[in-house]
Amino acid sequence: MTAVGQPGIPAATTPLAETPLVEMVGIEKHFGGVIAVDHVSIDLRAGEVVGVLGHNGAGKSCLMRILSGAMEPSEGRIRVGGNDVTIASPSDARALGIETIYQTLALADHLDAPANLFMGRELKTRFGNLDDKRMLREARQVIQRLNPNFKNLSDPVSKLSGGQRQVIAIARAIYFNVKILIMDEPTAALGPSETAMVAELIKRLSAEGIGIFLVSHDMHDVFDLCDRVVVMNKGRNVGAYPIDHVSKDDVLSLIVKGSLPDEWLPRSSA
Repeated sequence: MTAVGQPGIPAATTPLAETPLVEMVGIEKHFGGVIAVDHVSIDLRAGEVVGVLGHNGAGKSCLMRILSGAMEPSEGRIRVGGNDVTIASPSDARALGIETIYQTLALADHLDAPANLFMGRELKTRFGNLDDKRMLREARQVIQRLNPNFKNLSDPVSKLSGGQRQVIAIARAIYFNVKILIMDEPTAALGPSETAMVAELIKRLSAEGIGIFLVSHDMHDVFDLCDRVVVMNKGRNVGAYPIDHVSKDDVLSLIVKGSLPDEWLPRSSA
């Protein structure tokens, strides 16, 4: 598989040959005369974690919002499972198995875990009433699959730790049969133990075949969790590489300068 970058940028190859879960091809996003995303292509395969990096304003969040349905592209196309699709709204994305966990987590602080997990997609009885018992049962199963020690499902999420809140957000995604998960700074503002817990969850999800786009500023997370890294600079994809081909300094150079260090060689062949 040839990793996609801008013309003139050396591309990295990996042995992955199966059809990607998702491909974004030639994506552009214009705001008047401003080009926020400039002809970017990126893909993701089952069980793969791809880090999407760049300074604020580099275009990475805009690109992921397009995939999540929160924003429509000006140009380009998206393929899911090899088929061209239109993603005009978050509900379109969810119907295709694409879920997003934003840095803010989008949780309602005054509601408990089951209410947050099923918010907007509540389970009903055959009489049309909310099926609170079933939602509690289903929430307990999926949350304890992620964290067996999570017991306080009936507490409002405002009383929960940052790590527990992340578990609820991830549980909401996987309950609805996620295939592609976008995670925006999932360990931001978490302590060391909670960061480790979220990292283990990411590894577990990828082992189950879920493809993950990990948007992060944390270089340690990226090198610990990602199979590949894609770096954006001024709206462009300036490099896409297997994580074992680059060092942290290489990635930092791409983020800051938009190019690799002079006379760069892949780490595995250096």
